[in-house]
Amino acid sequence: MIESYRAAYNAAFTPSRYEAFLRRLTELCGEPVPFRCAETPCFFAAETLASMVDVGQALIGQLIANESYLARAAAAIPEAFRVPNTDSAPLFVQADFGLDQNLAPKLVEIQGFPSLYAFQPTLAEAYRDAFEIAPRLSPFFDSGTRESYDAALSQVLCNGHDPREVFLLELAPHAQKTRPDFFLTEKRYGVRTLDVQSVVKRGKQLFAPDGTPIKRLYNRVIVDEVVRKSVPLPFDFRDELEVEWAGHPNWYFLVSKFSLPFLNHPSVPKTQFLSDVTALPEDLENYVLKPLFSFAGLGVSVGPTKEELAAVADPPQWILQERVNFIPTIETPEGPTKVEVRIMFVRVGGTYQAMTSLLRLGRGKMLGVDHNRDSTWIGASAAFIVEN
Repeated sequence: MIESYRAAYNAAFTPSRYEAFLRRLTELCGEPVPFRCAETPCFFAAETLASMVDVGQALIGQLIANESYLARAAAAIPEAFRVPNTDSAPLFVQADFGLDQNLAPKLVEIQGFPSLYAFQPTLAEAYRDAFEIAPRLSPFFDSGTRESYDAALSQVLCNGHDPREVFLLELAPHAQKTRPDFFLTEKRYGVRTLDVQSVVKRGKQLFAPDGTPIKRLYNRVIVDEVVRKSVPLPFDFRDELEVEWAGHPNWYFLVSKFSLPFLNHPSVPKTQFLSDVTALPEDLENYVLKPLFSFAGLGVSVGPTKEELAAVADPPQWILQERVNFIPTIETPEGPTKVEVRIMFVRVGGTYQAMTSLLRLGRGKMLGVDHNRDSTWIGASAAFIVEN
């Protein structure tokens, strides 16, 4: 985004440096990262990212202050996954943005669920080490450092508990592409990963297989995956349990694609529940069909046909959204590349603090790493902030 930094980086790039970057990332993550990481980070003007932070905070505020919305969203939570004792606001929020022709942020999605908080700073570290990126350029907001980032995230994850009694909860973690983040969460914060199927329940308490009592759970279980795979669980999410949630599971539903039709902001594309669409747009190529509670782009159709829309079995569980027209803004040796920017928020006290960002580079219709694997200068990336 900053032409001088972009040009200098491209001129200094060599394949051997990229290989060094991948080796460094493997060293830091304990194994090769199982998704494609781009040849380049991105260099963003501080005000460009700040505009996304401002929009994200405004949208979060709209949702959590809207009691009628929250009641309707709560009614949409599947009965089998309505967890008791929802806290008053989500602990983690991710807001994904594209950039229009004026470099103004346009919301793609918003989600009250944690992302790659341990991995993303490590990705930036690997870029810095391999490509000798200047120390003055930071991936952290508000003049943060890795030390302040780690201290804040450790407090959020553990909430004063012994990290040995706090667990990252996931389904089949060894099979997840996000497993480097699990490794780094334990390495940096002492929070071990636990397969949800291995949890032991005794009365109202949960235990790890080795008998360690579980005091707090950093929830990374995607309900959609549990349902799709018909996974039997050793405890019922609806039970009254003596456990804290670092990211209460209900917020996966309460702040989600379900939220989009209720948001009122210039950055939010027109979005309707498919069941509320009375007349189909003539330009469906400029729309996206999305299931409400899927993850990582599963089930999303860009430019759906009328026949495809007519075939949807449960229209209230789908949204039809105006397509965000991503403008290719990252100049690379392979040509201009699109970027999607995720602002990663954490609730600290009563406010939402932007911690860092997560980037996806791509040239196709969708920018998730599952959709950008077979080319170069695309994939997961990190942002470095250029202050004036």
